[in-house]
Amino acid sequence: MKHPDFLVPMQALAREAGALLMSYFGKVSIEYKGDADLVTQADRSSEKLIVESIRRQWPHHDLIGEEGSRTETGSDYRWYVDPLDGTTNFAHGYPVFCVSMGLEFKGELLAGVVYDPTRDEMFSASKGSGAQLNGRAIRVSKTPRLKESLVATGFPSHKRHKNPNINFYHQITLRSHGVRRAGSAALDLCYVACGRYEGFWEFNLNPWDTAAGVLLVQEAGGMVTNFTGGPFSIDSRQVLATNGVLHPEMLREFGEIIAGRVEGLPSVAEYLKS
Repeated sequence: MKHPDFLVPMQALAREAGALLMSYFGKVSIEYKGDADLVTQADRSSEKLIVESIRRQWPHHDLIGEEGSRTETGSDYRWYVDPLDGTTNFAHGYPVFCVSMGLEFKGELLAGVVYDPTRDEMFSASKGSGAQLNGRAIRVSKTPRLKESLVATGFPSHKRHKNPNINFYHQITLRSHGVRRAGSAALDLCYVACGRYEGFWEFNLNPWDTAAGVLLVQEAGGMVTNFTGGPFSIDSRQVLATNGVLHPEMLREFGEIIAGRVEGLPSVAEYLKS
C-alpha cells in the first residue's frame, strides 16, 4: 500500500509547535502535578495545536497524546504525540527539549519527526526511506567498542528510589567513554541515529517518548530491542538503542547487571582521605 507523504506536513506542524514552545521558553510558571511531574502551559498549548491540526487534516486517524488527548476508533493509523519532551528541562530554562510525533500504520512505525527548536534541528524518518537531519541523510556511528563509546540514559521524574537504573548507570559509566543524562528520551534516540551517541537505554518510557526516535534509529541503520535482546514493541517498557555493532556488548553488560555481577562503589570516606 502506498501511503501519502506524511513527513512534509509533520515537519511543518513540528516547526509550528516548536515556535510556540520558544515563545514560552524562559517565561513559564511551573505547575506541579503529582510528586514532581512538571506540567506547563506551553506543554498543553503545544499539544492542543498539534492535536487540532491532526484532527483537521486526518480526521479518521487515532491519536494518543502525552498530555491526555485520545482518539481511539480502531483506525489503521495511530499518532503518538509528545508536545514537549524534556518538560523538566524546559521548566528550568535548560535548552534541551523537543516536539516528537510518530505515526503507526497497522502496528508498524511509518513516519516520525522530532524537532529541537533551540538548535533548529529537524530529525525525520519514514519507513524504508532512511533518516534525515535538516534534510540530509544521517547514519549511526561505526564505533565498535563500549570503552570508546558515548552513551546516554534517563531517569524518571518521580519514584526514582524504586527505579534500578542507577545500577546500570554506574556499571556502564565504568566501561564506556561516558554516560550522558540530558533529559529528553526523544532527542537521545535522535542522537543515536545521527552518531552523536553510540547507544541509549531507559526504563519505563511511553509510546509517545519512543515512537519517532525508534524509527529514526532503525532507519539510520541502528538496532532497538528490550534489555535482553528481544524485539522492541511500542508498548515496551525497556528500550535499548545502539548503532547495532555495539548491541551484543551492551546486552552482555546488561546481562551481568541483571544477574547481580556488578562492581561495587568506592568508599567516599576513603577517597577523600587519599
